[in-house]
Amino acid sequence: MLRVIAIDGPAASGKSSTAGLVAKRLGWAHLDSGALYRALTLAALDNLGEGWPAQRVVDLAERLPVRLVLAADRFRPEVAGADVAEAIRGERVTRNVSTLAALPEVRTWVNAQQRLAVQACGDRGVVVDGRDIGTIVFPEAPLKIFLTATPDERARRRLFQRGEAVDVELVRRESEALAARDAADSNRRVAPLKPATDAVVLDTTALTLEQQVTRVVELARGLFPG
Repeated sequence: MLRVIAIDGPAASGKSSTAGLVAKRLGWAHLDSGALYRALTLAALDNLGEGWPAQRVVDLAERLPVRLVLAADRFRPEVAGADVAEAIRGERVTRNVSTLAALPEVRTWVNAQQRLAVQACGDRGVVVDGRDIGTIVFPEAPLKIFLTATPDERARRRLFQRGEAVDVELVRRESEALAARDAADSNRRVAPLKPATDAVVLDTTALTLEQQVTRVVELARGLFPG
């Protein structure tokens, strides 16, 4: 049995936090697909400027290279051998990553890198989070989770993570931005954001992080031996 748990969902739905804690509880590795897209965006911005032809981005990724490297229990994004886990969270990358991730050739390359990373883990399980893991990257994953929450709740979480004041106006603006991104991700031609037909849809609006992690771990232990 393929030892992969696929966790998908829109921005700020808690995918990465949940996936990381689920992996820790199970003793598995955690792969954040968004980190690879962000690392590739950083590399493109630093080396190609803006407005990139897709094939040049892929060629750059192979040449530098841009890679996911397993360090203990987490895959770390690297560009030309340097750890970029902090650098990829900057505003410049955030502003451009959706444009790069919409390129079909880039998505094909990233998907292949994720499969190679999981294969390299051998018998060790991997929790993979993203937006198309259960539908495109690992459609054969035995456990697929689709996390969701209202745009307002996701906006509050994002503002809290940034350390910003969570007032009504900021929540409204952030909520509108998230709803617009949801619409773009759900309607894109390549790998649209949607639950897999056999995914467990988990609305986390009223759940704590601990509650959603516990629910996923329970499902995993019911499916995977050992």
